Amino acid sequence: MVTTKPAFFDEFADALAEIYVPHHHRGQAVSLAERQLLTLRDKNRLLEARLGELLQFGIENDHISDMLHQLTVDLMKAEDLPSIIGTLEYHLKARFAVPHLALRLWLPNIESNLLEFTPVEDSIHKLVDNLNSPYCGPYVTDDVLNWFALETGDLKSFAQCALRTGELPFGILVLASPDSERFYPEMGTLYLQRLAELVSAVIRRVVPAQAILNHSDTVIAAEVEAELT
Repeated sequence: MVTTKPAFFDEFADALAEIYVPHHHRGQAVSLAERQLLTLRDKNRLLEARLGELLQFGIENDHISDMLHQLTVDLMKAEDLPSIIGTLEYHLKARFAVPHLALRLWLPNIESNLLEFTPVEDSIHKLVDNLNSPYCGPYVTDDVLNWFALETGDLKSFAQCALRTGELPFGILVLASPDSERFYPEMGTLYLQRLAELVSAVIRRVVPAQAILNHSDTVIAAEVEAELT
C-alpha cells in the first residue's frame, strides 16, 4: 500500500507525473494530482454544506433565545395570573407562531372564571405526573384534544409541557399545529423545557408555593383513596 510507504512519491516522482486514473464524471483519465484535487474539492463542498447547516442552526437558536428572553422580560412585568396568561398567549401566537395553545391549571383557593381553571379529569393528572420532559408528536388524549375548538383532524402535531413546583405538577401547557412537522418526536426539547420552567416560575411568583403543595397533597390523597375503594 502506498499509504504505508510515505517516501514512495519522493522516490518515484517521475512516475507520479505519468500516473492517470479514471475520472468518474468525465469518463476519461486524469493525472493523480488532478484526481486528488477533485477529491479534495468534493470534500470541501461537503464541509461547506455542513458548516452552512450549523450556521443556520446557530442563527435559528439565537432567534429563539431572543424571543424567549423577551417573553421572560414581559412575564416578569405581569402582576397577576390573567396578565401572565395573556402575555404568554400573545408571545406564543404572535412571535413564536404557534397557532393554537391550551393551558390548564389546578390551583387551590383561587376564584377565577378563566378558561384555564376549568377542572380537568383524573387522566390529565396522571398524564402530567408521567410527563417528565416535554412530549412532541402527533398524539394527545381525547381529553386534551377537546380543549381545542377545532375539528379533530385539523391538528397534526402537539407539544405537551408539565408545569411544576419542584417535583409536584400543578398544570399543563399544550401547543398544537396543523403542520405535522412542527412538533415531531425527534426534535430537541431544550427550549420547550425552558419555556415550561419559565411559566411555572412566574405562576409560582403570584401563587403561594404552600398553596400548590397543599393542593398536591389533596390530589394524591384522593388518588390513593380511589385505588383503595
